[in-house]
Order: sequence, then C-alpha cells, then structure tokens
Amino acid sequence: MLNFDTERMLFTLPCGMHDEDTLRKALRAHPEIKFISLAGIDIAGNDTDERIPVALFMEGMEDMLKHGVQTDGSSVNLPKIAELNNAKVDMIPDMEADWHVDYNFSNFDLKTGLPVGTLRIPATLVHNDRKAVGSRAILKSSVDRFRTQLLELLKAHPYVSNYLQGVDSPDDIEEILLTAATELEFWVRTPEDKADREELFTSQELKEQYWKRTYGPVRTALERTLEILECYGLNVEMGHKEVGGVKSRLTSSGGMDHIMEQLEIDWKYASPMQAADNEKLVKNIVREVFNEFGLGTSFKAKPVEGVAGSGEHTHFGVSARLKSGRVVNLFNTKAMEEDFLSPVGYGALMGILKNYEALNPFISSSTNSLKRLKPGFEAPVCVVTSLGHDPKDPSRNRTILVGLVRDLASPMATRFELRSPNPKSNTYLVLATGYMAMLDGIRAALQAEKTPAELEGSISKRSGEEDFYLDKSREYRSEKNVFTDYSDEERRALFGNPPSTVWENLKNMDEHPDKLRAVTEGIMDQQSVDSYRACILNEWAKEMQLRNIPNALDDVRSCARIHDPAYNDLDDVMWDRVNKLRYMIAKDSMDSKSLLTKATEALEGEDFETASALQKEIQQKLEELKKEYLSYRRNLV
Repeated sequence: MLNFDTERMLFTLPCGMHDEDTLRKALRAHPEIKFISLAGIDIAGNDTDERIPVALFMEGMEDMLKHGVQTDGSSVNLPKIAELNNAKVDMIPDMEADWHVDYNFSNFDLKTGLPVGTLRIPATLVHNDRKAVGSRAILKSSVDRFRTQLLELLKAHPYVSNYLQGVDSPDDIEEILLTAATELEFWVRTPEDKADREELFTSQELKEQYWKRTYGPVRTALERTLEILECYGLNVEMGHKEVGGVKSRLTSSGGMDHIMEQLEIDWKYASPMQAADNEKLVKNIVREVFNEFGLGTSFKAKPVEGVAGSGEHTHFGVSARLKSGRVVNLFNTKAMEEDFLSPVGYGALMGILKNYEALNPFISSSTNSLKRLKPGFEAPVCVVTSLGHDPKDPSRNRTILVGLVRDLASPMATRFELRSPNPKSNTYLVLATGYMAMLDGIRAALQAEKTPAELEGSISKRSGEEDFYLDKSREYRSEKNVFTDYSDEERRALFGNPPSTVWENLKNMDEHPDKLRAVTEGIMDQQSVDSYRACILNEWAKEMQLRNIPNALDDVRSCARIHDPAYNDLDDVMWDRVNKLRYMIAKDSMDSKSLLTKATEALEGEDFETASALQKEIQQKLEELKKEYLSYRRNLV
C-alpha cells in the first residue's frame, strides 16, 4: 500500500516552468501523468476538478494555456454572476503559481508501475470574457492593492522610517512582500465508529491525547502524509496529535479499531496565493492517504458537539525587499525591547480588530464554524488581542482572537495569527479581506503619523475613551484569560457581541457598511459581495432545512424512555422533564407547533430573522435535552 518510487515521479512544476516546451518535455518524461485539470476557485472556495486527457491537452496546449477551458455556471458557485441565462465562465491558467500533480494512490499505471497522476493547474475564473471572478481573482486584487498602496503610504509619510527596523528611508524599498501560512487540524476515525461525547470529553479534560504518541494505522498514515508533502516541497514543520480524541482498541486479529483522534499538520509559509493553494493540496493528500489506511477524515470546524473543534489558524506577515537586496520585516520596530510593533504593525493589528464585524462573514460562514467559537475549547469568542506584559516577554495568549507572534531572536518571524478560521473557511477570502482590513488600519496610523507608544495607547484604550481610529465603546486588548477572567456579560460589554448564527453574521455586512467597505473596496465590487452573501445565505438555509432540522429530530428521537414506569417515582419525574423538552422541540399538536416546524416554515417563507432566532432557541433546548437525558440515564441501574 502506497509503495512507489517517488524519485521517478513529478510532484511540482514551479512558477517559471510553465512554457510550452518545458511542459511538453515534463509530460513526455512522466507518462504516469494521464490527465490535466484546471482548478478554478468559485466564490464559496470550491475548486473545479475535471479530467482532460494529456494527449488532448498536448494537441491544443497553446490555446488552452492562453484561453483556458470553458465551463458554465452550473459547474461553479457564482450566484448573481453566472446565472442560468448568463453562464459562460472560462478557466484561465495561473502562470504565476506552482502547479502540482495529484496522484491517485488507488490507480496504478501498468507501464510505469506508478500511481496515475493529474496535473492540477490553478486557474482564474473569467465571466463573459470580461470579468475575473471567484476567490482567486479577489485574493490577487487584494495582494496587488495592498502592496501598491502600502508603498505609497510609506513614501507619503516618511516619518515611519524612524521606527522601522532596517529601513533608513522609504525610498530604500524596492517592493512589498506578503507572506501567509495556515495549519490544518482534522479528525480521523474508523468509519463505522460513532462518537461517544462523554468519553471524548473526559479524555479531553484529562489531556490524554494532546501531543501524545500516535499508534497503528494513524501513525503510519500521518508519517506517510508528511513524507508525501515533503515530495511536493511544502517544507512540513511537524505533524502531531491535538487535544481531541480517545484511545483506540486492539482487535483480536491484531489490528486497531475504535479509532477517533484529532491531528494537526504544519508547514512553511508562502505568498498568500500559494499559501491558499497549498492548503487545498494538503487537504487532498490527507484525505487520500488516510482513506488508503481505512480511516475517514473530517475537516469540519466542530465534528463532535461538546469537545474540541478544529481550527486553521491563519498567519499574516508583511516584509519589504530593499534595493540592496536585503529583506526586512515591516512589523518590527527599531527598538524591539522597548516597543512591541512598528506603526505599520500596530496599524495592521488595529485594522483587523476594528473591522472584524465585516471580516467575520468571510471567515465563519457556516453554523458548524460558529459552534466551534465557544468558551472552553481554545477557540476565540470575542474580538480582542494580546501583546504581552512587556516587549521582552512576548505573549502566547491562546484565548484571544488575533495574537502577535514575536521572537526577539528571530525578527523575520514577527507576524499575526488569526485564530478564528477553520478547515472549511475559504482561505482565499480570509487572506484577501484580512489584508484589506490591515491596510485600513495602517492607512489610519500612518496618516495620523502616530508613534509606536501612541498606538500602543490606542490599542490598550478603555471602554468609553475616544480614539483617532478605534471605536469609543470598545476595548481591544487583554492580557488575561478571556475565557475565565470575564463573565459572558463583561465580554460582550467590552469586546462586542459575537454572532450566534450565520444570519446574524451576514447582517453585520449591512449594519457596518463602513467596515464592509474597508475590507472589500477595490477587490470586490457590489456584484461580487452580493454573490458571496447569496451563496452563504443559501447554504445556511438549505443546511438548516436538509441537515440541521432532520438531525435535531433524530437527536430528539434518540432520547427514548428506557425505564419501567412502575420502578421509581424519581425516574418518572426525570423522564417527564425530558419528554416536555422533546415535545417542545419536535412534536406538533392541534393547538401548537414545535420549534422545528416553526423553523421550517420560517425558512420556507424566507423569514430569516425568525429562522435565526428559532435556530438559537432550538440549539439551547437541545443542549438542555441532552443534559436532562444524561441525568435520567445515569440514574438507571
């Protein structure tokens, strides 16, 4: 299984090797590559995956590289752009990105003995031959805009060079460089096993899994995955167990069963576009390899209620290449032991915090993603940052939304870690809107010509204090444990009220038009914003109707009476509490409708405000039901 000679295989065609001659030579030298696939990314972050025979591609290579491949609106998710009566979409190869070969480890080429490969070519979606659309186009516009406007700001406000480490004058800067990285958390399990929430919760509380040794097929699949990712040149930094999971069991035949574990893989940073492409590659490889070992994978933000979810912390960096050839980190201040950040760094961090209400819809776009963002699971629950108690003692506060990663011994490592994304987030749009939010804050800081000390004062302001940029009614920094040192009411009062549903999240786009403008201006026109909103709203409504409501009904039905009515009066009382909740959630009568019926009717009538409120009430009542049923079950002997 997975035994093949990697030395004979082609894994990557890097940027600069996409001309016709090089491509023809590579394909002839690797006959195991049977197909070509142009991978466009739609507004929801889905990638296209077609199979074009290599022979056909070789015949029309010049035309395909220049004009791409045509598809239609039914193949991509671009509502309000590629409609049924206006559906022409072309996929144009991205010549500036690395191209990877996607190998099918279950299908071997008889002549070479190697897995059959498909050359995956990242592509830009173009609607009606005129407009670049979709997530890759938006990220490209964001990167171009950020680099151009930041350089203009630095030159227009040369005071900033007094605080930038390694920069004597903005005129010394040749170009702005952006770096980004993600990390992947995911769950693996034997497909027939179902989650035992009590067992998983107990294991999590006892920290029985976190960074522990892997065994059996999980260990082999993880190691094999890391080996394969190295072949692609991703510079993997580590793979390890995460906090979630339970111990597997040894079967009578010597195999492992009842596998349910959470893992994480980290790899090196890249340019924003390449970082987003790399994340797609990693998820595909993880899925393929673990499947080969009989293990299912889940990239959901919250695969199991009540235990740790999976995050995909996203890192943002900004550097500059000087005319001398030297590269410097623009977040660093000249006095790193006295100031946490330069004005560029402070401005970038403040931009994310101030504009987060408009950023969040592009990050947490599903019900499952919002379920992860609850206290107690090392996932952010409010808009707040941490810098550290002293510039000499950097913070690694894991309870905040966005953190400063900083090491005095490694200045180039200074960056921001956004902790709210998850493996299902559209990384292209997370990075695109995130960099625009940063640019908004940098613009404000530099135009006001603020010093690092003044900007630290701004980000450390108290609620009610006026500021040149940040909202008066809010606080933005805490060095405390945000989960335990504040009550829910205190967190909401100081750091804002986080959305509980996708509808509430999307409403922030209407309620904060200035913030939406800050994160989309110049990279998404109104049609693209409307397309994204329609996409997410439709997915939320359909998921509620077709998945969440039926699943809630199954949960209610699973809470069945299991005691003898004549056995114990306390059992009768406890069951009565359970049954009242069951009826409230799922049982209609002649006089009243259940919460599930009301939610269904609200969704059918597109009354999303009511549907959102009912979703929250259903979730609350389901949690009550599960607790009451657990107490009822525990009392039985």
